[in-house]
Amino acid sequence: MNALTGDRVVRVHWVPGTDRLRAVCHCAAERGFEDPVELWEWLLAHPEGHAP
Repeated sequence: MNALTGDRVVRVHWVPGTDRLRAVCHCAAERGFEDPVELWEWLLAHPEGHAP
């Protein structure tokens, strides 16, 4: 199995025990969300609102 790598790979993690999701952008910026739609809008808006 190959690890996902590259300059456009993003990750979404569920925060156990909560309803929150953590987004990790390929630029190393991270942010927590409760709404998955807002999460994806933030990820896809890169670099707007991203500070590594």
